[in-house]
Amino acid sequence: MPQCSVSFILLLLWGLLGNWVLCICPSVCSCSRGHRVVDCSSRGLTKLPTGLQHNIRFLNLSFNSLQGLDSQLSHYAHLRTLDLSYNLLETLPPALPRSLWEILAAGNHLRSLDKKDTAFHWNLKLLDLSYNELEKVVFINNTLLSLRSLNLSYNRFWTAPTNMPHNLECIDLSHNNLVQILPGSLDRLPRLAKFYLHANRFPWLSDGVFNKLTGLEVITLGDNPWACEEEDNIARLLNWAEQTRAAVLGCPCHTKPVCGQTYWVATNSSLFTEPLLWVNGRAERHDSQSPAMYNIHPDKRSLSESGDHVMLVWASTSSHSFYQHTSTTAHPPSSAKPPRVTDSEPRNHAALIKIQMVTLPAVVMAAAFITV
Repeated sequence: MPQCSVSFILLLLWGLLGNWVLCICPSVCSCSRGHRVVDCSSRGLTKLPTGLQHNIRFLNLSFNSLQGLDSQLSHYAHLRTLDLSYNLLETLPPALPRSLWEILAAGNHLRSLDKKDTAFHWNLKLLDLSYNELEKVVFINNTLLSLRSLNLSYNRFWTAPTNMPHNLECIDLSHNNLVQILPGSLDRLPRLAKFYLHANRFPWLSDGVFNKLTGLEVITLGDNPWACEEEDNIARLLNWAEQTRAAVLGCPCHTKPVCGQTYWVATNSSLFTEPLLWVNGRAERHDSQSPAMYNIHPDKRSLSESGDHVMLVWASTSSHSFYQHTSTTAHPPSSAKPPRVTDSEPRNHAALIKIQMVTLPAVVMAAAFITV
């Protein structure tokens, strides 16, 4: 047989074998999109399944019993999303692929995040470490430059982390034990737009702690035990809350449910008859788990013909609702965690509400009318 024919046959066999190898899907998982999207969630796994092809882009290992993965994921150089939520991890796996855009590790037993855990993740955009036991995280300056969303809710922090990545747009520190934010901790976060601090233990905050947050749009301060009787400590915070251009949801000392920017909330041209949450403080909650969180997102495409700004707002009891990303995980049933969401339920427990900004005289007139 001519040598060229032999070479052609070998090349053909290699191609067929290569394609067969690239289409392997582990028997315990389900795969789609050329087997590059792999779902191994809720399979009772205690170790990484064998047979994952090298070029996977999405890997869901949530709701298993994984205690550690060593460096087994390091060679998946095309991986973009890794979901490790609700396992038994005490630390993040070392040497995770630097290609990752999203790391979801909610509902584990993480107690600390060391600087080496995230030092080389230049491409990371979303980091979700909620529902853990974190008391400390360490970030290195000028790292995680692509990170936009950081979820540290439902942990054990007593002070806000320092050296947080500078390009963050959304930080969730709600449902912790925060009692202070060290001066200067937030000074290098010019792009921060959404900052969730509700359900903590703040009695007051240092003067000017939010002054450098020039891009702030929404901040939640409700459900904190503000020391309203200590006027010297609380007065500056109250003054900032009234004058900031951001929307302050859950104003300190229950002066108003929403302060800062003036928002007029309407649903089909009718007013809300119930006050927003946190008006009556920590003692009165609308549910047994956590207060709903109102997120206001300006939509530049939704301007009315009259020039009024039209926005969308939704209320959600999920701490993950502020992500534009749709997580593959739901929360397991637990007295301390939200109920698990089934596939038939919407991922965001949300009701869209139309909000229209009006002038201050209109607000005053409407308030007077309601009083009468």
